[in-house]
Amino acid sequence: MIATVDNSILVADVGGTNLNLGLLALEGARYRLLHKERFNTQAESSLLEPIQRFLSSAPHLRPTRACFSGAGPVMEERIHLTNAPWDIDGPALARSLGIPVHLVNDFTALSCGVLQLDLSDPQQVTALPHGDGSLPAAQPHGLALVVGAGTGLGVGFVVPTPLGPRAFPSEGGHIGLPVFNEDSLALWRHLARGLPGPPGAEMAVSGQGLANIFRFLLDSRRIPWTAEATTILGLPTTEQPAAITARADADPACGRTMALFVELYARVCAELCAVFLPTGGLFLAGGVTAKNREHFLAENRFMARFEQNYRVHLDQLTRHTPVYLVHDYNLSLFGAAQAPDCTP
Repeated sequence: MIATVDNSILVADVGGTNLNLGLLALEGARYRLLHKERFNTQAESSLLEPIQRFLSSAPHLRPTRACFSGAGPVMEERIHLTNAPWDIDGPALARSLGIPVHLVNDFTALSCGVLQLDLSDPQQVTALPHGDGSLPAAQPHGLALVVGAGTGLGVGFVVPTPLGPRAFPSEGGHIGLPVFNEDSLALWRHLARGLPGPPGAEMAVSGQGLANIFRFLLDSRRIPWTAEATTILGLPTTEQPAAITARADADPACGRTMALFVELYARVCAELCAVFLPTGGLFLAGGVTAKNREHFLAENRFMARFEQNYRVHLDQLTRHTPVYLVHDYNLSLFGAAQAPDCTP
């Protein structure tokens, strides 16, 4: 198959920060990425305009169908984006583009994308060693759980069925924020102020959560207020998480923020594993995760907290769960292409 064919699929991954568009073609049982561009979600007023610019940059590629994933639930062929000022209207886009349009939740797409991963390829994934050094193998017919921190926190899962694997979204990113020590309890109380209910995990385990943790550590005087902290907090809210992660190795305040973030991430995953029993693997996806692998591996920080539970059988569950850090930034695009075939 060549890149001038007119049977490609147009895909989109619309997050709170980045809007990724791609054109893919099926080659055998796998998709090949023909063309890709990235846009700023917050700078756009709709999905149609960047799509039109994207398609005009590759006029030789003519998609015959489309699948768009977005950070929000799909309701009545529409996605209300949870971290962007506009929605995705499936029927309106189909009329404008003149091709069938399928909509899925962004973590449904990521979950479908997991099916395309080569777990032996270090360019795609890193298997996290457990506390005893073991690397459990993913069961090919087991449930796979995808947990990803980006702008927000997403959760999806894939289950085997007689018709093949099927991916499902969830609102698991909004489970309660875990508490496991004095710092996490104080953070819980800090974030709970003014809320009508208890704080959710996404308030700390996400890009926006990094900024929340950083501010909490400063306000509670757990870390000293420095000129560096003033510089970071002077940035737009959307830029603070990247600044914190970029300085985590050099600045103690940023380093402590990352350490607490990873521990909270681990506890969220442990609690989700108790629900889903993911013998097919736990996949840590999302932009924050992919860009900060060393912080998950350092001092065995993630696994140490992941494997620390209040009952022995839960310790055994987490110790036998295969855990993978996902590096492939195109995973959501490949998943969107696959989604029409692996969603109910």
